[in-house]
Amino acid sequence: MLIFHSINIGTKKYNTMKHTFKTLLIALCTTLAFASCVTPSQVNYLQDMRHGSQIELENKFQAVICPYDELDIYVFSSDDEQKLASPFNISTISSGTQNPNRRGAYLVDVNGNIQFPILGEIHVAGLTRLQLQDTLKYKLESGNLLSSAVVMVRFANFKIFFLGAEGGKCITISNERCTFLEALALSGDLSIYTSRSKIAVMREVDGKMVMRYLDPRSSSVFQDPFFMLQQNDIILTQNYNTATTRNEARNFIGMWVSTAMSSITLILTVINLLNKKN
Repeated sequence: MLIFHSINIGTKKYNTMKHTFKTLLIALCTTLAFASCVTPSQVNYLQDMRHGSQIELENKFQAVICPYDELDIYVFSSDDEQKLASPFNISTISSGTQNPNRRGAYLVDVNGNIQFPILGEIHVAGLTRLQLQDTLKYKLESGNLLSSAVVMVRFANFKIFFLGAEGGKCITISNERCTFLEALALSGDLSIYTSRSKIAVMREVDGKMVMRYLDPRSSSVFQDPFFMLQQNDIILTQNYNTATTRNEARNFIGMWVSTAMSSITLILTVINLLNKKN
């Protein structure tokens, strides 16, 4: 009888420890579940894309010239006419001369015009840089200013601006082509606390500020008309809500960890008392 009694006591202790282990495990899992403020579905990019997925892109996108743009314009010609081409290259003119163009670039005015040497005022807004190259080449040759002009136009101010949860920053795009996802990467990516469903791209269109929300978690972002960014676009970000900011998230996790530790301590105390009675 003594042997069976000892076995019975051992079995009870084993069952008690087993129950305690389950209780602790549930408490820890519950704590972690509450502490996990951000889930993978809230932050992972392009979640609906699979291996081998193919999405048609607009590869022929070209930025158009807008008021207040700055343009680098270079004009070249044959060796015999290179001196005739020099007045058009204001970036090579000494900064000591009276030149209204900032940093040696042609500044597009509010009406979409530039002041081009000899040719005078030229309307450039709405043109791509390649269209402007062809326009200037035609004007220079048809006006008998140059017989074989070669014109190169580049944007001097192709910039994308970031405001919001990630702080303010500005990135310069050197190749004049930038997608929404590329801009996010160049900015240093988003924090896990930034709302992916509330990423706005703001752009001036026909004298009005237009804003669209883009969601990088879905492949539908590729079909959005604002996916291909233009110069001076502004990307606005925000946190999910005030409860998921970094400091408050730490406090939230700390509260649940403290609660879990208190629960575990209470459970261990009760078990210790039960063991003493046995």
